[in-house]
Amino acid sequence: MTEGLLPLIGVTACRVKTEEHAYQRVTEKYVTVVVDEVGGCPVMIPALEAGIDPRVLVRRLDGILLTGSPSNVDPQHYQGTPSQNSAEHDPARDAVTLSLIRAAVAAGVPILGLCRGIQEMNVAFGGSLVQRIHDDTGKLDHRMRRDVPFDWKYRKAHPIAVTPGGLLERIAGPGPHMINSLHGQGIDRLGTGVRVEATAPDGVVEAISVADAPGFALGVQWHPEWPRPCEGIDRSVFQAFAAAVRSRAADGTIPVSAAAAE
Repeated sequence: MTEGLLPLIGVTACRVKTEEHAYQRVTEKYVTVVVDEVGGCPVMIPALEAGIDPRVLVRRLDGILLTGSPSNVDPQHYQGTPSQNSAEHDPARDAVTLSLIRAAVAAGVPILGLCRGIQEMNVAFGGSLVQRIHDDTGKLDHRMRRDVPFDWKYRKAHPIAVTPGGLLERIAGPGPHMINSLHGQGIDRLGTGVRVEATAPDGVVEAISVADAPGFALGVQWHPEWPRPCEGIDRSVFQAFAAAVRSRAADGTIPVSAAAAE
């Protein structure tokens, strides 16, 4: 990396269609966390249904942050049953992120998936999703509370059990760790090469990594980017991602073990 230049971090956008023009949306918290916690320069990756050649992006980017979103991955991408509300889909984002994830992992570009991002990572490698966790008997209601003030929406909701010997344990330690919870969907069948890094008390997958990936590849189901300042396991996740990004920017390679140890 040339001295004085910040690593370039691709930040995935969502496409929002109005009655007039469509627009690309990235919630500011994802942009600022790249600056504040990762020490990089955020670059928006637009959600264009025609797609963007992922080979071009992975050659130019030092890392990729897969953002959360109100939208869900279209179940056609994992042979799931049709959604109850097709308006929740973002086909343009699906067209970009699923191929981009595979290209980034293959090229060793550090990748961190948050909320929808972890689900995209699983689907990209052939996994499937549970569309309505709260309808399953014995499961917690992981959805965002809408009857509380804003600050309470991101409150610590439940603990996680971290997989011993995994990437997340090397990053943040065995815990105990408490996380927030703002999602209605979750991982069902694991994708090829995807391994569980943490689970909720009800067994819902809360973190994954990609086994044998040549670079840092971690997804978490919660929102470590908020509230600020990031603390505990949230900060540890971004510190590990930042270490991977810096190494990638410096020499183009980043072993997972090095990212976890730094």
